[in-house]
Amino acid sequence: MKLTELEQKIADNIAARAEALLDDLRLHVNTPTGKGHKPGLDETRERFTARLAALGATVELFPGERKPDWLIGGSPDTEPPPTAVCRRTREGLPRIMIAGHLDTVHDPESNFRELTIGPDGKTATGPGCVDMKGGLVIAVAALEALEDAGADTSWTFFFNSDEETGSYHSRTVMEDESRAHDLGLALEPALPGGELAIERMGAGQFMIECRGRSAHVGRAFTDGVSAVNKLAECLVEIAKMPDPDKGRILNVGPLQGGSVVNAVPDLARAWGNVRYPTPEVGEEIGKMLDALATATDAVPSVAVLRSFNRPAKPMLTETEALGLRAREVAEALGQKLPFAKTGGVCDGNIMQNVGLPTIDTLGVRGGGLHTPDEWIDLSSLVERCQLLAILIHRLCSA
Repeated sequence: MKLTELEQKIADNIAARAEALLDDLRLHVNTPTGKGHKPGLDETRERFTARLAALGATVELFPGERKPDWLIGGSPDTEPPPTAVCRRTREGLPRIMIAGHLDTVHDPESNFRELTIGPDGKTATGPGCVDMKGGLVIAVAALEALEDAGADTSWTFFFNSDEETGSYHSRTVMEDESRAHDLGLALEPALPGGELAIERMGAGQFMIECRGRSAHVGRAFTDGVSAVNKLAECLVEIAKMPDPDKGRILNVGPLQGGSVVNAVPDLARAWGNVRYPTPEVGEEIGKMLDALATATDAVPSVAVLRSFNRPAKPMLTETEALGLRAREVAEALGQKLPFAKTGGVCDGNIMQNVGLPTIDTLGVRGGGLHTPDEWIDLSSLVERCQLLAILIHRLCSA
């Protein structure tokens, strides 16, 4: 299906914004939002929501919920960040939910702080340039281009600030909004070859906590019961659990145990991550971990705490149909949009799990995610902005 006259107008509008897109990317990349950096998160949130308010959106902030205390970083000294929801809906049009996260994994105090254009001018590096500040930049610009062209669209833009740490602070709001919409578009970066992730594994966290009895190593060694030794036994059992061929994946680290060398340790902990392709495999992993637990009054004792917070995201008929709509737009623009599956997880897992058909790699192209080599293909700013804008237009025109 070729571009209509209106769609060509939208594409041309976005092409003319190429320099503005790059300037906007630089502005946001150079504003640190990693590691819960509140000033940068607040500034970025305010910038984006102000632009959407100028398009007629209502802006609502929801307070963040606390994550479980046992998770690493589960009890921060500061209040959880809020979630922003910007609504510009139209009666009779499909309810489209666009989701993006403001946070990155990068330390604001590191030397990796700014957008740096490569020598060929075709790529750039910078913290969050592809995951996902590039996605946020193109999405807001796409909505502005649609407004400039007079396209009638209906959308809700969801901004959270904790996707990189599990979306615990924003999950309830995300699920509520997902249930109230018809289609989901998330702005994670494209897969390495520009593919659209149509299927994702699920993921979760766990902690094994072992308690023993402390004693002086020299004077009362036999009175002690080592929590570290018990944890080691558990880790040996966990090492037997993975079966990558079936998609059953478990990884352990970091570890904690003992504080001095001359005392039998009475506390040891290990944290870990799991991945699974289906709910059934996730349940299987959960039962295997739970089987390590003992009675609370046992010495040594083992407690298993887990949160499988990102459900598996299988390819559903509705998701595939939405992906094919995106592919039609890409082909009309002279682009390619192959499909792929990934072991990575994102908010799209949560959105689809409550019934919202979601495609979630509509952001920019690049690589080096979560590393000091994170880079973006600068041509994708215009290309993926055009793709997103015309997809939204077609979904609202169906």
